[in-house]
Amino acid sequence: MLIRPLFIGTWEIIAIVAIFLLLFGGKKIPELMEGLGKGVKSFKKGVREIENEVKEIDQEDSKKD
Repeated sequence: MLIRPLFIGTWEIIAIVAIFLLLFGGKKIPELMEGLGKGVKSFKKGVREIENEVKEIDQEDSKKD
């Protein structure tokens, strides 16, 4: 048995879009996508801040040695 968990075909995408349209309606989807976009942007900003803090700590540690 071949398992491809990350592969989504054309018909699956069409089914997912149809379900979204039925559940939320055409007017609500842009609002949902906007909220999702803001969430992703906030997450990326947090990751960048953590990376910068780690880099600063590494630089301070290398200066001490």
